[in-house]
Amino acid sequence: MKILVVEDDKTIASGLEYSLHQDHFSTVLCHDVASAKKVLAEDIDQFALCLFDLSLPDGNGYELCKMVKDRRDIPVIFLTVIDDEVNVVMGLDMGADDYITKPFRIRELLSRIKSVLRRYQKLSQTKTIIDIDHVRINTLEGKVHKNGTEIPLTALEYRLLLIFGNHIGQVLTRNQLLEQIWDVAGDFVNDNTLTVYIKRLREKLEDDPQHPTLIKTVRGFGYKVGE
Repeated sequence: MKILVVEDDKTIASGLEYSLHQDHFSTVLCHDVASAKKVLAEDIDQFALCLFDLSLPDGNGYELCKMVKDRRDIPVIFLTVIDDEVNVVMGLDMGADDYITKPFRIRELLSRIKSVLRRYQKLSQTKTIIDIDHVRINTLEGKVHKNGTEIPLTALEYRLLLIFGNHIGQVLTRNQLLEQIWDVAGDFVNDNTLTVYIKRLREKLEDDPQHPTLIKTVRGFGYKVGE
């Protein structure tokens, strides 16, 4: 599997490249946004995953993440020294699949890479079209439509909806949902965050978010989609 590494600190970049090669990954290394955009424009299909430093000399990892997610549904992990909540939320909303702060242990990073890749492999093996009432999930394209109109979702909103779509008719507890989205957002996910994202999904997909019929609350247990 080939990974695109974009990191302006050449010492960190060479260490990453060495460790990834030792773990049987191949890499393409860039040190700025311009060279990374050129590589992505010419051959994005060669990559299984992207590692983007957030702060780069001629831009940031956010614009690279957007470029990737607009073209292909492949995982993106941000590397950054910034660990404040605003940047975590922004990274997730831009479509990032994970977020690790420097300094980090290389074994932890490799573990997260493999975890994200496993999740994508599992998602690719699910049904390609999932219908829930007036909502359709196209897992091949990573898109969601309501009554035929595409509804833009963030990466975490999409993953959460996909969990519901793969468990139609089942009651899922809050703990079950948290466990399944944990490796999308890591330590940032907690009980309050789950409440926020359920609310966001309802606002985007329900006809009347105050009286949801799609994502139903099962009091004392959790949530249920479908019959």
